[in-house]
Amino acid sequence: MVTLLEIIYEDEYYIAINKPAGVLVHRTNLAKEEYELLAVQMLREQIGQKVYPLHRIDRPTSGVLIFGKNSEATSLLQPLFPTAEVKKFYLCLVRGYIAEHGLIEQPLKKKLYGELQEAMTEFCRIDQVEIPYASSSRYPSSRYALIKVYPHTGRMHQIRRHMAHARHYIIGDSTHGDNKQNIFFRTTFGLKNLLLHAWQVEFTHPFTKNKVRLEADIPSYFLEIVEKLSLQLPNSD
Repeated sequence: MVTLLEIIYEDEYYIAINKPAGVLVHRTNLAKEEYELLAVQMLREQIGQKVYPLHRIDRPTSGVLIFGKNSEATSLLQPLFPTAEVKKFYLCLVRGYIAEHGLIEQPLKKKLYGELQEAMTEFCRIDQVEIPYASSSRYPSSRYALIKVYPHTGRMHQIRRHMAHARHYIIGDSTHGDNKQNIFFRTTFGLKNLLLHAWQVEFTHPFTKNKVRLEADIPSYFLEIVEKLSLQLPNSD
């Protein structure tokens, strides 16, 4: 059975999908054989047209992913993604109570190794909760926060690495997260996913000059955890 991608925006120049968790944007050196789980190939087959990914989001991350429909459209918008001209907002669930607003400016190594690069991640707290369950042997209860994140730069795994640096590990992150928290959520709530979602993207359309604001629905597994923890979801505004 062919899985159709959810298209959330389309015009003659661009098309955007709500990428499911577990789907790669395109083929990489680490996953050359996973043809059926490549977003670029799945979308090309779905709409019968070649498309060009304008940016990347991590394989376990869900949410807005935008493609150009031709080389000209791609060349005009793609260079803007690492700049403030394109604003990307994520939702994630992290360990612990967190400040109402903050900025993390920890330099990160390029592609997890090599030279350091400047990196900046801004966040604001949406809601937080303390539950009467021990996720570790140190405390009888556990605290979590739902936050909205705006990465000012686009380094590899930037949000995940910055939240780990701040010790506010993203729940379900098997690479940069807290294994005790991941096990707790898997055994207590049956969670098998990373709770990081590329929620909104905003930019000025290169051809029409109109403001474009895209939003991807939050996955059901994310919504279930939010509901079970009695957290308040953000407004779309």
